[in-house]
Amino acid sequence: MSLQDRIISHFSDSQQIQQDSLSSLTEIIEFASQRLVSTLLNDKKILVCAHGRAIACAQLLVSALLNQYDRERPALPIIALYNDSVTMTAIAGDYHFDDIFSKQIRTLGQAGDILVTYSDGQQMSNLAKAINVAHDKEISVIAFTNSNETMLSTLLDETDIELHIPTSHSAYALESQVLITHCLCDLIDHQLFG
Repeated sequence: MSLQDRIISHFSDSQQIQQDSLSSLTEIIEFASQRLVSTLLNDKKILVCAHGRAIACAQLLVSALLNQYDRERPALPIIALYNDSVTMTAIAGDYHFDDIFSKQIRTLGQAGDILVTYSDGQQMSNLAKAINVAHDKEISVIAFTNSNETMLSTLLDETDIELHIPTSHSAYALESQVLITHCLCDLIDHQLFG
């Protein structure tokens, strides 16, 4: 296979995963955006945790809501739980790496907030613990998952939303997470600001 054929293959495979995601997730993405808007309208906040390469996707959501997505508008309350390396390494050193998000959620989270988790399909025990603590605090969850993951899906309850990307290929799953994140940002802006 030539280099150009490999490039064409990457584009084609990515487009197919995104088309599959569109077919299975359109209503769920709409519902997730409505849940996020409802949280914000009730003067609650969005907490976001992610690990590995999925942090890049999560950061798109955080920066778009704190700053702007497509137009100037007021900042929206969102907290990235993965940004403070001092706190994360202190928690990991004093307790365990699995606690880096759950300890922050236990302290910063309030009933009615919403937790958004992004996973790249690797080492999910810290996200699993975050979801469990969120449930203890009456915080609902929106979880980005892919076909490499089964553990997170089993932890979600009826008030949670799973945005499941139908692939086990991490890079393509991340590409779809970026697109879905952009959809969420647009839908939030549209619902809140017309």
